[in-house]
Amino acid sequence: MADQGPIADTIEAGKRLVRAGGGTGLSLGERLANQLNQLSWRTPLHALRLKGRFPLKLLAVPDDEILGDVRMGQTLIAGQFSFRGETLAREALDFRKMAVGQPFSDYLQSFAWLRDLATAAPRAEAVPIAESLTRQWLEAHGNYVSDAGWRADLWGRRMLFWTAHAPLILSSTDLVYRSAVLNALARGARHLERTADRVLPGLPRIAAWCGVVTAGLLIAGGEGRQKAGEAGLIRALAAGMSEDGGLVSRAPEAQLDLVMLLTMVTKVYLARGQLVPDAIDVALGRAVPAVLGVVLGDGGLSSWQGGGPVSAATVQAVVEASGVRSRALRQARDWGYQRFSAGATVLVIDAAPPPVSRVAHGGCASTLAFELSDGGHRLIVNCGGAALGGAFLPADLANGLRTTAAHSTLVLGDSNSTAVLANGALGRGVIEVALDRKETEAGSWLEASHDGYARRFGLIHKRELSLSADGKEVKGEDSLAPASAKRKVPDTQFAMRFHLAPRTEVSVTADGLGALLRIDGGALWQFRVRGGSLMVDDSLWVDGAARPHAAQQLVVSGQVSGAASISWILKRAG
Repeated sequence: MADQGPIADTIEAGKRLVRAGGGTGLSLGERLANQLNQLSWRTPLHALRLKGRFPLKLLAVPDDEILGDVRMGQTLIAGQFSFRGETLAREALDFRKMAVGQPFSDYLQSFAWLRDLATAAPRAEAVPIAESLTRQWLEAHGNYVSDAGWRADLWGRRMLFWTAHAPLILSSTDLVYRSAVLNALARGARHLERTADRVLPGLPRIAAWCGVVTAGLLIAGGEGRQKAGEAGLIRALAAGMSEDGGLVSRAPEAQLDLVMLLTMVTKVYLARGQLVPDAIDVALGRAVPAVLGVVLGDGGLSSWQGGGPVSAATVQAVVEASGVRSRALRQARDWGYQRFSAGATVLVIDAAPPPVSRVAHGGCASTLAFELSDGGHRLIVNCGGAALGGAFLPADLANGLRTTAAHSTLVLGDSNSTAVLANGALGRGVIEVALDRKETEAGSWLEASHDGYARRFGLIHKRELSLSADGKEVKGEDSLAPASAKRKVPDTQFAMRFHLAPRTEVSVTADGLGALLRIDGGALWQFRVRGGSLMVDDSLWVDGAARPHAAQQLVVSGQVSGAASISWILKRAG
């Protein structure tokens, strides 16, 4: 694949309004249609549609060049599944009744653990474990279509993992078992053809159509299915990705997952000696710069829209396997992230409305927040992790991590800039974000504002950020101004939050207007503020394994009477 760097690095000057898409969630009609669709899976008619020719073998076995998690694989070999603090003994696994959280259940049902197993053990040791667990799945779901085992996006992923790791599950001399696995793949492909377009847009629909394409390429007689799968996948990519390559869910962790899925599909084409369709190749070429655009100086992902700081090793493994050689996307106007980079400093800024609820899981009210790193050290962060699930994050904590206060931005009246509803959906709030960015010899400059507080408080929040050319100085100004000259604005309290990475030492200066921030093992940064009162408060930060860590935050508070302006600076000492 060609280098995508020159295209990805374009910076456009001037203002542009970014508007949230219509609707906040699924309508009642859509929810009913989805329920009826799933009920139809259990009918004799759907069972009849799944019947067909039994494949005798796969036409090829694609490579999976992405390394799995060695620790998770070793735990599995020792007799347990482990996922974000939850554990399940292999002998206690029941694919019919998953007594674990949804993210853990999806990991098990998708067979993503085959990659971890293959990475941690030689084939001779891994095969008996993989075969045993595959037999269990076939007994539970092979001949019975259910919501848990036959969700289209899970079948799409399972199709990819079963075929890429066929040596682990199809090496048996038991012809009855081998036939059952191949027949399940064929039945899953027929199911996907009829259900993939009914999955929610974004990553779930893309995953489902990836499964159809894979089946079309690897199961005999699949030429028609391949053509239909390619058309469906191209439609899903068009609906699920913005022009600049970002997913509509705006979640960096999901974006990395998108790169992984498209990479696995391209390996299927290579295994068959076929060219990847241009539209799929272009989508992958755009997805990689977008995900690199939200990587911090330590090589890991920044934490947005419910995701966590996926490690540098994982990001590197996925990007290298993709074959895309590209620089980070500095300005993703549609996806919504802006990147500043100078010297050793990297800033990632959320400059767009939150995603609409129908395409988001764990969406957050984070508009105009930012994260900052110095070299391989994080300094200013968001709490992150709201959508990760697992044993460490109870539901009430996860919901709190979605709030504006859990992000490094301004909070007005102890409210969210976009409402986080009790049912998990995102409600009213930010509709428009006005954006202006410039690049000069002096550095990078950004001005952005949102209307998330206009309806309730009659105020617009504007944030200006600049990064000096040497990366040693970050200047900011946050202002609140009336949204309308005709409306009287009530006096309201504000709190501007700067969440600090764990193990960052904080010392408030004697005048109470500044603080010294020493990064653990890193540099010293000076913080100064004007226009509010500074204090240090407790915070937390969620790591990539969904574990919360104690941390601190700088809080600049005050009262807005008609309008307010708070200026601040972060300066690296040395």
